[in-house]
Amino acid sequence: MPNHVHLLVSEPQKGTPSTVLQMLKQRVSRTIRKTKHPMLKAQLPLLFPKFIADLPQFWQPRFYDFNVYSHEKKREKLEYMHANPVTRGLVKHPKDWPWSSFSFYAKGEAGLVEVDLVE
Repeated sequence: MPNHVHLLVSEPQKGTPSTVLQMLKQRVSRTIRKTKHPMLKAQLPLLFPKFIADLPQFWQPRFYDFNVYSHEKKREKLEYMHANPVTRGLVKHPKDWPWSSFSFYAKGEAGLVEVDLVE
């Protein structure tokens, strides 16, 4: 999504989900601030100031978590995540969103983002 991400993650072996997300946010933010190369063709343009280093922050301070406690709830969350770009009018079908795991789960096809199977 242009303004947020959805992640379906399991409990980390070490630390907490909050720590894992903190590390992820820090690494992504630092990498983006250092990047000087042009965007990939498949990448949506994000409206950043000319100097990304001048951004006060890249991520929102918090995240919303939801405990997935059953196979049905996991499927529900994946379907919500896959439908999100369609609902927002960004694509006509979930398979058309390049960063989606839809094709991975529907057809076993790899996409732009590496996915670990969630059963």
